[in-house]
Amino acid sequence: MVAEKEDSEDESLAIDRPTLHTERLVLRRPNEADIPALVALADNRHVAEMLARMPHPYGGAEARAFLAMAGASRAGAVYALTLAGGGTFIGCAGLNATDRGLELGYWIGEPHWKQGYATEAAHALVDLGFHATGVNVLHASCRVINPASRRVIHKCGFQYAGQGMMNSLVAGQVPIERYRLDRKTWASLRNWALS
Repeated sequence: MVAEKEDSEDESLAIDRPTLHTERLVLRRPNEADIPALVALADNRHVAEMLARMPHPYGGAEARAFLAMAGASRAGAVYALTLAGGGTFIGCAGLNATDRGLELGYWIGEPHWKQGYATEAAHALVDLGFHATGVNVLHASCRVINPASRRVIHKCGFQYAGQGMMNSLVAGQVPIERYRLDRKTWASLRNWALS
């Protein structure tokens, strides 16, 4: 769940936001050139209803507000997900500063679902979170009706931590599952295989 607004400005959660390269993706800072693709992919109710702060409909004004937020905060890190081959924008991901610490969030545009991109991006962000900060725990959550996101979270080694509620701009109050990954578990899983 990529946040549209920062919840916390804790300096211990500051990340320099380097460009990240994975096997098939480049994770980089979002920019103005992303607006047309961002709007085209984010203006999808199926995407927005799984996230807390993504409105629907989603237009240019929402995209510009997102870019302003992404560039303003030092806490956490927000990335545009692009294909390594040609730079095609496919979604966003990040480590969002919350009152609990850093929370992994991501969304992929529907034309790019079921190709393993969310897992690939999530692995890179989990590594970044533990390498770039001193946090001992990363958090993640997903709607209980989102098995695809749950699979991504499990593939990254997160462990179930309970249920809660989330206020979604699109879906209202909805139940979520909360997960956590501690530094010790992450260290033991560092050689994970993408599947």
